[in-house]
Amino acid sequence: MQIGIEIGGTKLQLLVAGADGTIVRRFQQQVDSAAGAAGILDWIEQTLGQVPGPIDGVGVGFGGPIDAETGYIITSHQVAGWAGINLADWLRQRTGAAQVRLENDANAAALGEALHGAGQGFTQVFYVTLGSGVGGGMVVDGKLYRGAKPGEAEIGHLWIVPPTRDSPGQTLEQTASGWAVDRQIRDLLPQLPPDSPLRWYVEMAPRSGGEARYLAPALADNDPVAAMLIEQIGAVVALGLSHVVHLFHPQVLVLGGGLSLIGEPLRMAVETALSRFIMAAFQPPPAVRLAQLGTDAVPVGALAMMKD
Repeated sequence: MQIGIEIGGTKLQLLVAGADGTIVRRFQQQVDSAAGAAGILDWIEQTLGQVPGPIDGVGVGFGGPIDAETGYIITSHQVAGWAGINLADWLRQRTGAAQVRLENDANAAALGEALHGAGQGFTQVFYVTLGSGVGGGMVVDGKLYRGAKPGEAEIGHLWIVPPTRDSPGQTLEQTASGWAVDRQIRDLLPQLPPDSPLRWYVEMAPRSGGEARYLAPALADNDPVAAMLIEQIGAVVALGLSHVVHLFHPQVLVLGGGLSLIGEPLRMAVETALSRFIMAAFQPPPAVRLAQLGTDAVPVGALAMMKD
């Protein structure tokens, strides 16, 4: 058996695959940030106990900077207690697996989409995840592009508004992550008319948080504010991706993460804005595609690392 694990800021996944790569079991859990890294490790250990048969390999996509060579976690920006843990050794001790691979979750998802999703058939694939944070990964000839330690392709940390003496500025992650869009919607809510579909969806939700998920249904109900927000998000993401195009000129740009579930309206907004930001020699811009693996992108990529 082979194991693919996703450790995110809000979500945990563990997929079990047979020798032929077919997924045979699936486990999911929400992250309890209050329990910290210890709570996540406890869930993984208990879940591994439910895996039948010997475990040959384990791949992990981790939500934060890691050292892929040693298996150490550098830090997590969402969950406390990870810094300095050698997760690779921890997994070897509990599984006896001969092969344990660790990657940043965006890199893992990039590999999954390049080999098994929207990037199939392309030589150079850049993947951007628009989730609780914003990350990226570059795959060339079926292999992850690697920069110097501690990482690469951190597109979320590109400055959209540069910092000045009087302003902290704003990064792509601070502008177009799921949490940033949630905050924008909450700030706009009091200004929306009572008959606004977006306002109705948010106010009828059983709990606050995750407001961005209502942009797609509100747009389907012809909400002009939802349309405006999607256009703005697309333009900001396109501005970030224009730097990727000018630096690496990949054949395809793949949009993943929770915000990508907005679907075709977001893809079209990115594609339309991107052409405005690309120099004439690079026209037309690379293809823009929606991720195909959905919530499986990270663990499927983690499984693919065993063959990388």
